[in-house]
Amino acid sequence: MKRSLALGLALASCVLAGSLGAEPVLVDRAVVRFEAPETGGARHPRFVFERELSFLARLEALADSDRSAPGDVPYRDRHVTAALDRQIAETILGMLRIEPEPTPAEVEHQSQLARRMLSDRAGGPEALDAAREAEGLSEREFGRLLSQKARASLYLDRMVTPMLEPSEAELRSLHKSTNTPFRNAPFDTIRPALLRWYVSRRLNAALASFYENARSRIDVTILQR
Repeated sequence: MKRSLALGLALASCVLAGSLGAEPVLVDRAVVRFEAPETGGARHPRFVFERELSFLARLEALADSDRSAPGDVPYRDRHVTAALDRQIAETILGMLRIEPEPTPAEVEHQSQLARRMLSDRAGGPEALDAAREAEGLSEREFGRLLSQKARASLYLDRMVTPMLEPSEAELRSLHKSTNTPFRNAPFDTIRPALLRWYVSRRLNAALASFYENARSRIDVTILQR
């Protein structure tokens, strides 16, 4: 699969005409179809939709220290590519069997952690909400994305290697020896933020590794208008 950074994904909304005489209604549309053995192959293709991909690309841009873009464009092609890779990886991982199967309470807890980690990457709750509102993503739609992220994280933690609950000693060592954003602050003050930062970095690395290893067996198609 060859995917250029010039995906150009014309992220313009598709218009669906309603009943005769009704005003046109803006609806979401699938912009990417992908197939993977883990999700059922060609008989069960999966889709990535325009608004969620645009929202995730905004988050990638907000987390990018070199996120400048010409004019009023909120993200670059590389942010779309990074968001797409992450979304495909999380979709696949979120569908895999986890042993033991997480309880609804565990998925909800991890969903809330995912929300806070996204907020940290975006620059705070207000920036996260602004990105969501800019793409018209409802709280319910956002909740589905968070649940998918939660299951993908739980799969990596339980089926690959533990990464969601580092020990106190591990965090203290990290604080002392690593140049984190919180290096000059007292450990007890920044512990929750440090924990999220560390877990987020480990999850991102695991997701990237999974996608790179799975890339050859994933068939991705950019859908035309």
